[in-house]
Amino acid sequence: MKQGLLIDMDGVIYSGEALITGADKFIKNLIDEEIPFAFMTNNSQRTPLEVVRKLKGLGIKVEESHVYTSAMATAKFLSDQSPKGTAYVLGEGGLLSSLHDHGITLVNTDPEFVVLGEGRNFTLEMVQRAVDMILAGAKFITTNRDPSPKKPGWNNLGIAATTAMIEEATGRKAFVTGKPSPVMMRSARKFLGLETSETTVIGDTMETDIQGGVQMGYKTILVLSGISSKDTLGHYAFKPDMIASSVDEIKFPLTWWEA
Repeated sequence: MKQGLLIDMDGVIYSGEALITGADKFIKNLIDEEIPFAFMTNNSQRTPLEVVRKLKGLGIKVEESHVYTSAMATAKFLSDQSPKGTAYVLGEGGLLSSLHDHGITLVNTDPEFVVLGEGRNFTLEMVQRAVDMILAGAKFITTNRDPSPKKPGWNNLGIAATTAMIEEATGRKAFVTGKPSPVMMRSARKFLGLETSETTVIGDTMETDIQGGVQMGYKTILVLSGISSKDTLGHYAFKPDMIASSVDEIKFPLTWWEA
């Protein structure tokens, strides 16, 4: 039975623009050992190629086939729901290209879907147009509900804030496709060609990576190099199968692989 990994990025592989110690050796080991893996990121702005280039700048050499984004999950979901459907998009690069690749037509009037992703290039006027479209019957999709880090000088509101604004203005709840949604957790597994019992999630956030993995029946590893800390683990009704300070501590084969 093969085994594979779905790996979060920010807080696991790097922190901001800095490589987390040992992450480059960890990924090289996966490649050398031919262990299937994909970086599973909620960021819908970057294309897989842009992710590959960012990692290369940190000393990690991977292929586009190692990247699965919330934009890819969103595009697959929409194409499954409405082949050759239409969408009005508040988002950038990776989301736009993924929707196009899956046959979704981007429109400015009468869309089937309003799709919200990360971005800084859309205006309040565009948000108001999206609100009117949703009130007229368009379905509201958001690529994730990641919050703002609430740090001075942060250059992005956080998609949770923009989603909440549109939800309040329309009275409609967004359907979320990114982590921890089963939409992304399942499609990322299938992207790697794995079964549920063959899948392990590595992440630094209890509310997304670990919760999503637990809900899908995957094994989970929490690393403490990002958001979560041991002090807060008791706040949750679920727990990871393993806790490590960083990916540098993770050794293969994992105990449940041997079993």
